Amino acid sequence: MKGNPGMKPMKHLVLASILLFGCPLTAEEPVYDLVIRNGRVIDGSGNPWFLADVAVKDGRIVAVARVLKDKGHVEIDAEGLVVAPGFIDMHSHSDFLLLEDGDARSKIHQGVTTEILGEGNSAGPNMGKRATRSATVNGKTVRWKTLEEYFQVLEKAGTATNVASYVGLNNAWEAAMGKSFDRPSEEHFTLMEKVIREAMEDGALGLSCQVMMPPGSLATTDDVIRLARIIKPFGGTFSTHIRNEGTGVFASIEDAIRVGEEADVPVDIIHLKIADEQYWGRMQEIVELIEAARTRNVNVQANVYPYTRGNNNLVSIMPPWVHEGGRDALLKRLADPETRTRIKHDVINGVPGWYNHYTAVGGDWSRMLVAGNNRFKGLTMDRVMALRTVDRKNVDLLDELMDFLVEEGGSVSTVYAHHTEKDMNLALKQPWCSVGSDGAAYAIKGPLRRGNPHPRNFGTFPRVLGYYVREQQLLSLEDAVRKMTSLNAAKVGIQDRGQIARDFRADITIFDPKTVIDKATYTEPFQYCEGIIHVIVNGTLVLEDGKHTGSRPGMALRRQSATP
Repeated sequence: MKGNPGMKPMKHLVLASILLFGCPLTAEEPVYDLVIRNGRVIDGSGNPWFLADVAVKDGRIVAVARVLKDKGHVEIDAEGLVVAPGFIDMHSHSDFLLLEDGDARSKIHQGVTTEILGEGNSAGPNMGKRATRSATVNGKTVRWKTLEEYFQVLEKAGTATNVASYVGLNNAWEAAMGKSFDRPSEEHFTLMEKVIREAMEDGALGLSCQVMMPPGSLATTDDVIRLARIIKPFGGTFSTHIRNEGTGVFASIEDAIRVGEEADVPVDIIHLKIADEQYWGRMQEIVELIEAARTRNVNVQANVYPYTRGNNNLVSIMPPWVHEGGRDALLKRLADPETRTRIKHDVINGVPGWYNHYTAVGGDWSRMLVAGNNRFKGLTMDRVMALRTVDRKNVDLLDELMDFLVEEGGSVSTVYAHHTEKDMNLALKQPWCSVGSDGAAYAIKGPLRRGNPHPRNFGTFPRVLGYYVREQQLLSLEDAVRKMTSLNAAKVGIQDRGQIARDFRADITIFDPKTVIDKATYTEPFQYCEGIIHVIVNGTLVLEDGKHTGSRPGMALRRQSATP
């Protein structure tokens, strides 16, 4: 059918010729492993689309031409479809889910072929006062210390997507300081630098920090600059979840720029937003801050996810000092009546330099949606409070919140409605702003169907293509693909992925531009998108006619300039 992809395995024709004539028909012998024919190629560079055939052999793209005469062992008819580079998820949290199930289904169904891991807290290294990590893989417990050992564990387990990782600031900080909130000594900083340097030698993309919450928030900007200087000789990138996305957003953006300028490293700001209603509508000022830095040759860029709600933890409403000493100490403080008085004061009035999720949403419980795996998943917190207090009167809701957190072990994943479509759209349109999901590789069936996760885990990339390109016409299709592919590859130094071009790795996504769209919602997130037809990773079909093949050809991508 016209517009429908067709799979044509050429090897059957060769076998038939041998049986009938005693020798293969030379003219029909396939030259390539795979040929994609008649597709509308959007090559990832931002250039206009063109009609072409694409040939793949030994995991690489070996030819892109208007007409290729030679055959492939497998052929795909892509007439009416877009042939694009596989999407690179600039901001992913699949570090441990991929060890549970390497099929990476919610990412593969979006057309994602590479995931960038390690926001602030990477899977490795785990050294010094930071405990060795472990996971259950195929029924066996595996342990690792270094980032390279994590890569080896992941590759042995098998993964459908490629993965690359930053080294997390938290890893280095906790290796030296454990759960202490004390200031580090010079000896401590020397150990942190060693941890970061060794991770860079293992192929980390750079240094990533999450300085909104402890332990990352314990690092001053001068501390971060010092540690970021370690990645410069390796050509690393500094990726940052800024300190305050609310009323401190402008100062926090300036801090990120300062790190890039003084450490002389590229900067990528994670999910750029204004997450406090007091400052809504001021994204243009942030754009001007970044443009001014770029004018003076500071390479500052950013990424966004295409939603106006973010995912954090309900415990992030608790001020930073409550978290000192780890989970047990936190739970003890939450249960103590005298300490609660101080906590409530700080939640309502704020603490200097702290991003306060409670005030960011105007203290409106209806703008907090429970996403964690508990009996209230999928309910907004106003409904949770009503159910919990139905037989009681005059309940202090902050006390009730702390009771809830204690019952849940101090952790309840929560979606906050804290930024606006107008601000997000303005950020997404900027030429230096790319796309990342801030999500993980879940599935609609099996053990990875759990909780009530943010819909971005299932719909980020199709949402950009379907809603913001086709329906809203905010971006051209070519620019949207660029923001998902070559722009992300360039930011982190991946040199042979992100484009449909000869000698590039054959990570390819084929989609229908007329139907591609996300389906996941905040209350019904477990839905794969529509319109992603085929996904190819390192030359192997992982999604075929919209169905996962079970193949796991992904690789761990070490930064190509891993030694200074």
